[in-house]
Amino acid sequence: MSKNILEASLEGAEHIVLLGHIHPDGDCIGTTLGLLNYLRENYPQIEAELFLDHPAAKFSYMNDFEKIHTEIVPEKQFDLCITLDASDKERLGSYAVYFDNAAKTLCIDHHRTNTGFAEQNYIIPDASSCSEVLYTLLDEAKISREAAECLYTGIVHDTGVFKYNSTTRKTMEIAGALMEKGVNAAKIIDDSFYRKTYAQNQILGKALLSSTRILDGRCIFSVVSQKEMEFYGVDTNDLDGIIDQLRITEGVECAIFIYEKAFNEYKVSLRSNDYVDVSKVAAYFGGGGHIHAAGCTMQGHPRDVINNLTGHIEKQMDARREE
Repeated sequence: MSKNILEASLEGAEHIVLLGHIHPDGDCIGTTLGLLNYLRENYPQIEAELFLDHPAAKFSYMNDFEKIHTEIVPEKQFDLCITLDASDKERLGSYAVYFDNAAKTLCIDHHRTNTGFAEQNYIIPDASSCSEVLYTLLDEAKISREAAECLYTGIVHDTGVFKYNSTTRKTMEIAGALMEKGVNAAKIIDDSFYRKTYAQNQILGKALLSSTRILDGRCIFSVVSQKEMEFYGVDTNDLDGIIDQLRITEGVECAIFIYEKAFNEYKVSLRSNDYVDVSKVAAYFGGGGHIHAAGCTMQGHPRDVINNLTGHIEKQMDARREE
């Protein structure tokens, strides 16, 4: 049997680094930890290390979470760098130094905006998640319960618990196969997707109360400042879920959530329900993502950030009305 692109890349490698994107979400953390567990269980001759940008503590139930490195050691050299769920090299953040210095590079991803930045690229844009893509490259019989929990987490988070349009029959079949490994699906969904701390509920409430509808109610936005995060005692990991609560507002096609990273610098999350392609909006401002879920980072006063975003969103809405 011929080797797939992952198996071929692993040949001869002794020291591997795994990287995900900055501000790692559930799919990024799940797919990287899933591969880390799989490699340690099935390739004992390989030393694998994982570097991520301060993953949220709510994902700490996943095996080997405590082995994630966050601090850079620039002098480290690797035979192979595998990037997962990152659409371009810039999304690797400061960890890109490991990508640049690796003898070989492999990118595994599902973003249709992926630039094919590695020497070898395995990109499936129709897949629900990077975790789904990775599953197709693994030997199913060798996937442990621990690795399965990681991959299931990734699929759950990038499909919005199987709600998004990216969810397919194949997605559900893979999720079912992972559950057969002993994954406690209900606990994973509750603990990592729905359960919130009191402070997280407070900042969610603040974001919803201060939200504003525009474009005849078809678009909604909310802004959270650094001062507000300090007041409620939360960090950026505590803002998960705000954008999705905005998105499900009745009558809304597109939702915008921005939070302040530094003075006049904002992280932007975009979601749509039907016809607005938010990946095009994000790409225009140097970001990327999927048709219904995308993001970017923008500079300026929050009012100007929102105005610039809504200008592009309105163009798509107007074009739709003219059809």
